[in-house]
Amino acid sequence: MPGIQALVNDLVTKIQKRKIEGSNETARMTAELLRSLISQQKLPPTDQAAALIEAVRDVGVRLIAANPVELAVGNIVRRVLRIIRDEDFYLKTKALKEMGLSAGTDYEDMAVKGDGHNLPISANSANGLQRPPSLHALLERSPELVANSLTSTLWDGYEGKGESTDKSTRTWKVKSGVIEALNDLIADINTCHELISEQAMEIIHQSEVILTFGRSRTVKEFLLAAKVKKRSFQVFVAEGGPKYEGQLLAKELAARGLQTTAILDAAVFAMISRVNMVIVGVHAVMANGGVIGPVGLNMVALAAKRHAVPFVVVAGTHKLCPLHPHNPEVLLNEMRSSSELLDFGEFSDLMDHGIGTGAPLLHVVNPAFDYVPPELVSLVITEIGGHNPSYIHQLMENYYSANDFTLQQQAASSA
Repeated sequence: MPGIQALVNDLVTKIQKRKIEGSNETARMTAELLRSLISQQKLPPTDQAAALIEAVRDVGVRLIAANPVELAVGNIVRRVLRIIRDEDFYLKTKALKEMGLSAGTDYEDMAVKGDGHNLPISANSANGLQRPPSLHALLERSPELVANSLTSTLWDGYEGKGESTDKSTRTWKVKSGVIEALNDLIADINTCHELISEQAMEIIHQSEVILTFGRSRTVKEFLLAAKVKKRSFQVFVAEGGPKYEGQLLAKELAARGLQTTAILDAAVFAMISRVNMVIVGVHAVMANGGVIGPVGLNMVALAAKRHAVPFVVVAGTHKLCPLHPHNPEVLLNEMRSSSELLDFGEFSDLMDHGIGTGAPLLHVVNPAFDYVPPELVSLVITEIGGHNPSYIHQLMENYYSANDFTLQQQAASSA
């Protein structure tokens, strides 16, 4: 089996050279790499969670730097860090319970320390500790509070009672629990399209006209799911230049029996008055509820807003980014090759040969993405349900720890 550094270098190269197609595949490969890293990581007898966090963070910084605009990489790294923190908290709390601490008295007595905030333990902790719930279950009940300050406080309070605590009992076996949770995360990534598609019948109604933009696998599966359930509707597909992937999506939908119309990107405003709903896939969903999508998407959102047409986003939870658009770690855009617009041969006759360098007289700007602010988004549908953009920042709390938002600074400080 290749060494972990070889695996890291291989994924870094693939990300840098854009050899991985789509955020879904990028997220899956990142999660699988981190699972391998954790399984092969040699840990000290104590503070195993801290060692894992440092190792994951160091590798995560390298992966993010390979292509900062691929936000799914950072999302998965932060998700894994949260999983490690949750598992560490679970094991420590379980050990304390087994030592005879009363969840109803000692926990409450020691929950306030240092910062003066009361950190309650969930009802699950009092009724026979269970592991943190899976991603799907997180929103079905009150999430467990995970706080490093609480776990350290519990230990300090326990030792303050004069009880002898052997150092060996603090050797927390976090690996197996983290790997199990990572397996669940990878399964969630692989099945997110199907889970999102199950909600199609609640969104798409009989005889409606749906407009989409460019090509998205999630949108394709969503529309086809409604078609399979005998829902009759029409689809307008904007071509999504300069790659014109919307033309490919239009052919795929028509081949599956959907009444489909391909339109120019420039025709969106002209056609939007005939549309009942816009459904699009995106590159990332930001913490403020705004989204990053293919270039031209903001134009579609503005047209929908002007004509009071709902603008619905479908995206897996691996695309939820805990950062805000103004965060310096967020690279909102990248410039793609001018050859997507013009062949290189067309530039040869447009050079200024009056100067030594032969500078071009024609310049091509080809941005990859658009940012759509939250006020233009009506609904964000993930595999765990539909959410108003104003709720997205609360949803992030179920998946990420605030300690992991700025990975680069933490990695530099620990070096």
